[in-house]
Amino acid sequence: MNQRRSRFQIHGWLLLMPAAIFLIAFTYYPTLATLAKSFFSQGNAIKPSRFVGLENYEFLITDEVFWKVVGNNVIYAATTIPISIALALLMAVWVNGRLPMKSLVRMSFFTPTVLPMIAVANIWLFFYSPDIGLIDQITSSFGIASHNWLGDPDTVLGCIIVITIWKEAGFFMIFYLAALQTLSPELEEAARLEGASRWYYFRRVMFPLLMPTTLFVLINAIINSFKLVDQLFILTKGGPDNASSLLLYYIYEVAFSFLDQAYASTLTVVLLLALAIIAIGQFVFLDKKVHYR
Repeated sequence: MNQRRSRFQIHGWLLLMPAAIFLIAFTYYPTLATLAKSFFSQGNAIKPSRFVGLENYEFLITDEVFWKVVGNNVIYAATTIPISIALALLMAVWVNGRLPMKSLVRMSFFTPTVLPMIAVANIWLFFYSPDIGLIDQITSSFGIASHNWLGDPDTVLGCIIVITIWKEAGFFMIFYLAALQTLSPELEEAARLEGASRWYYFRRVMFPLLMPTTLFVLINAIINSFKLVDQLFILTKGGPDNASSLLLYYIYEVAFSFLDQAYASTLTVVLLLALAIIAIGQFVFLDKKVHYR
């Protein structure tokens, strides 16, 4: 009996080993190595790396570019997240109803999601290019002067936000559409028999039942809002004057353009800590309020 139990345990560990190796090699070890690197200076062939304690974190507090980038990221997240989720829910409700050519409409909404980010950036570059771009071509017909949308600090972040909403709303729509199809039609029929309007049914019945999906989508939207690099690399490279730079792009820039991996590690630790706090807060404070039993 003991030999059989030991055999099952060994078999179980062998099955878990490939996943465990990948998890340790590509998740836990890089995280711990990044944390350790943040306490050292950036070394080179002449001056080796040395332990500096919290010096990198002290420099981060006084780094004006870091705070500008954080401000950009907060604006970017606070704008893209609610609008993307609201549009996704609206589109899901629409394509879940009795709509002619429903499959074609669903596909058109979902198409931006499957496009590579590099392709998306180049498509929108055609829209935003001054003089020859589609937006300026349309506005010039109304006598409006040409505008450098990606070269103006007042409009560049808004342009990036529009691209993100266009790409992510269709992705979030799929989750809402799947959740809507699990709702019993009897709920809507009962609401109609009681004389409830469509808005009342949505607000009091449908949306509360979709809250677990909303929580899942919200977590994904927050993570996505902190990991944008591709579009910025193609469209603006963080400019002008860091007006469109976001935190992950700033980390990439510090690590691979300025070749300061120690400070990039410090920035990465701050980013991971912020995401961990947000995720824990959502699961602790929101998870109990969105599940109905």
